[in-house]
Amino acid sequence: MSTSMFDLKGRVAIVTGGNGGIGLGFAKGLAQAGANVAVAARNKSKTTEAVKLLQGMGVEALGVAVDVTDEASVNSAVITTVERFGRVDILVNNAGTSIRKPPQDYTIAEWDEVVNTNLKGTFFFTRAVYPHMKKVGGGKIVNIGSMTSIFGLDWGAAYAASKGGVVQLTKSFALSWAKDNIQVNAVLPGWIKTGLTSSIEKNFPQRFALINQRIPQGRWGEPDDFAGVAVFLASRASDYVTGSVIAVDGGYSSF
Repeated sequence: MSTSMFDLKGRVAIVTGGNGGIGLGFAKGLAQAGANVAVAARNKSKTTEAVKLLQGMGVEALGVAVDVTDEASVNSAVITTVERFGRVDILVNNAGTSIRKPPQDYTIAEWDEVVNTNLKGTFFFTRAVYPHMKKVGGGKIVNIGSMTSIFGLDWGAAYAASKGGVVQLTKSFALSWAKDNIQVNAVLPGWIKTGLTSSIEKNFPQRFALINQRIPQGRWGEPDDFAGVAVFLASRASDYVTGSVIAVDGGYSSF
């Protein structure tokens, strides 16, 4: 297969939560393939650093402040990106959060915080980019699920519920927009070294040990492990792939 199948030069991507962790891994992969990237996130200083890093890779990059739970903020972020770059071809819905506790201990506010960020935020951004992708003849949307999209999680019911919803939302958008040449797929990360998981080893040592025993490749993933799947799902190489769910987990879900 020609490498041109993976060429993203001239394409424009929005990566939510793209200023760190898995999101930055996706953003770097897209930039390496030539895409210009809008980093949509809340932490201004982290976003500034991420934009500098991406620009150093030879592409144009833009930092956009956004609250993914707020419809007006999401719409504004998309409009800002289009005004700067003229189009949107790729969306990576990565922004997410989790609150770890037994399900009976959640407050309504905590439940809403997790579900609104992970699920409603994905819906808001996906819906907002639709007319822009349709206008240019198609697009690529990559939603970030989780191992908890397929497994339960005793210490994170809200997170698991939201990530299960992300997979069904992915399939529904894929069916709705196939006629518009918009491919919508989901990636399910396994256990990845990020700010969201950094406290597990210290605070939950027994669980940490069990996780390690179950990963066939013998290590936790790194954000850069997502660069390849990012390029595949954002490029012409995946033009006949939609509504699919791809685990990037070192074999964790194969048990």
